[in-house]
Amino acid sequence: MSAHLHILGISGSLRAGSLNTALLRNAQAMLPAHVSLSLADLSGIPLFNQDLEHAPPEAVQTLKAQIAGADALLFAVPEYNYSLSGVLKNAIDWISRPPEAQPFAGKPAAVMSAGGRFGGVRAQAHFRQIAAGLEMLVMPKPELLIPQAKQKFNSAGELIDPEACDQLRAFIEAFMRWIKRLRQEHSAAASR
Repeated sequence: MSAHLHILGISGSLRAGSLNTALLRNAQAMLPAHVSLSLADLSGIPLFNQDLEHAPPEAVQTLKAQIAGADALLFAVPEYNYSLSGVLKNAIDWISRPPEAQPFAGKPAAVMSAGGRFGGVRAQAHFRQIAAGLEMLVMPKPELLIPQAKQKFNSAGELIDPEACDQLRAFIEAFMRWIKRLRQEHSAAASR
């Protein structure tokens, strides 16, 4: 897999000190040289209004184009009230409309979380249900859940817990294999 790959990282948190956004930045530093990761900005996306789905706001158009242009998507999903954040769900709702023009279908993806006691497991479960409905090809294993995350990052947002670092590294390596596998399957199907 030597061809350049571009991954779009999407954090479900707008907070400046978000540990989920920090997790994306830490993943970015572990990627192989032929892979780049840019971070999407959800801060300018208004609440979803179906009346505007055929002429969405500029921030929505930008995000939709970024998703369409990415080779894969990496989601960092915080858990709020036993589910994913409203910010992330709202962005997904915008991008998924209209259904015939949504760029999620067939897109390789992975999901990770930095959270509290359970590390975001319930948010990830809800995210996976949504992703399946949109036909995203989400890597099933390994899962990356970082419980008690506040204790595992330093004030600069660097992941400092050795076990969590090892888990993130293994997760990134598995994601690279997942993308390669899906690309090979797509190429084989296209050549038939």
